[in-house]
Amino acid sequence: MKRTTLSLIAGATALAAVTGFASLTTPDGSAAPQVKAPTRLPVERAGLACPVPSTSEVAETLYTSYTPPSGGTDPAKGGTGGTGGTAGTAGAGGSGTADKPAAATAQLRPATSATTSGGATKGGKKAKAPKAPATVTAPGKPVTAEANGPAAPALTGAATGTLAPGWTVQQTTVVPAGGARGLLGLSCGAPDTDFWFPAASTAKERQDYVHLTNPDDTAAVADIELYGPEGVLKSQFTEGIPVPARSTVPVLLSTLTGEAAQQSVTVHVTTRSGRVGAAIGSADEKLGSDWLAASADPASTAVLPGIPADATSVRLVAFVPGEDDADLKVQLVTRNGTIVPAGAGSLHVKSGMTASVELPDLTRGEAGSLVLSPSDPKKPTPVVAALRVVRGKGENTEVAFVPATGAISARATIADNRAKGTTLALTAVGADAQVKVTASAGSGGGTPVSRTVTVKGGTTTALTDLVPQGLKGSYALTVEPVSGGKVYAARTLAVPLDDTPMFTVQTFVDDRGTVEVPSARQDLGVLD
Repeated sequence: MKRTTLSLIAGATALAAVTGFASLTTPDGSAAPQVKAPTRLPVERAGLACPVPSTSEVAETLYTSYTPPSGGTDPAKGGTGGTGGTAGTAGAGGSGTADKPAAATAQLRPATSATTSGGATKGGKKAKAPKAPATVTAPGKPVTAEANGPAAPALTGAATGTLAPGWTVQQTTVVPAGGARGLLGLSCGAPDTDFWFPAASTAKERQDYVHLTNPDDTAAVADIELYGPEGVLKSQFTEGIPVPARSTVPVLLSTLTGEAAQQSVTVHVTTRSGRVGAAIGSADEKLGSDWLAASADPASTAVLPGIPADATSVRLVAFVPGEDDADLKVQLVTRNGTIVPAGAGSLHVKSGMTASVELPDLTRGEAGSLVLSPSDPKKPTPVVAALRVVRGKGENTEVAFVPATGAISARATIADNRAKGTTLALTAVGADAQVKVTASAGSGGGTPVSRTVTVKGGTTTALTDLVPQGLKGSYALTVEPVSGGKVYAARTLAVPLDDTPMFTVQTFVDDRGTVEVPSARQDLGVLD
């Protein structure tokens, strides 16, 4: 009787999660506990990891930490999303209960640098932290901190309480000269166990490091797989890479394989124990440097938003992790509609092999987004993808990367935007959509402004004029769906240096500020 009743309750709970309601009776005919639909509550803890920003002596790095305001100042009284209580984590372990939320904190601290094959090292000693840690004290206002030179460390941290839902940290580095010159931008990522990086390289002119940062108190062990145009690259020192607790390990990709250099490589990072934050720092001696963030999880449709209007070169790189080949339709979503790029309307990607295609003169003066979808809708094949984008010509060039990203389901934020040089690209692939875009107060002052934007289906809308009133410092941009179809977004930050059009592009990733919590209440008396 006890086992039967427990099974019925478990089944009803699962049914409630799908349909929103369920009811049942026990074998003796009495009523069983009613199972309520799950609710969404604000996360109570969020963790992030920021890699070592640069090894250049002339690097200047700005960290911007920000938590968007919620529906109320206290989640226990109807905060994020208008729900009560707090529950769950986003990217970090934690404790706390809905009855007693954790104290609100949001702070970064240095990680220790460790040595690995081909990696830069500081002898296992802690490097100097930023002069003033970017500690958020209240939602709605960005906080900044500077860290210059090669001694700037990797950072890890966590936000708790009312500062956890939507907490984001932007790492922006300017390297004005040298082989790693460029504007390098990265939204510090949540630790995870599985990452895909198309558009990496082992070419001689490239120095691509995968940075593995462990924010936890226990060691992690990671594996790295490399895939070129002909399949798996024979590699060494890629299995069982130890990442000590609270430390970071940089690995130079070209040292992992003895095979011929490859212009386009897909990197797969997994962990066999623990979690890490992962990002690839790429420096091209001719084109410049930037961070390559992880692609969205493999999916049959990939959206790569925010290609600048004046891009002079775009390379698409795609990879199929599964057993089936993929035949993809390639489309460019512009201000006026969706078109097929000249001479590149399709792409065949063999299973386990990296495919790439050059897309010259792609945007032609209009910001756009690239969409990959199955040529035959009846044969969807999951893929991962990324773009290498170049602006400028000759010696005055700069490079950035745009990974495939998911649609914004609830809310997403990018910090460190400037009064000049910020472009927000919003793309609706299917139906028309409305989103609310908010420019926060500035790090040094200013009044937030919001705007509801309608994006027609199959188009990309570029915004350059949404700036806080009386802005001082930098600000954050937050995008929230209001109605209609799915929206994908990216932010381009342009900071020209002399004749070099330095820029970086970050895609908007849903901030996972809420978590679904079962609401089932069980009357244990029926189990007797």
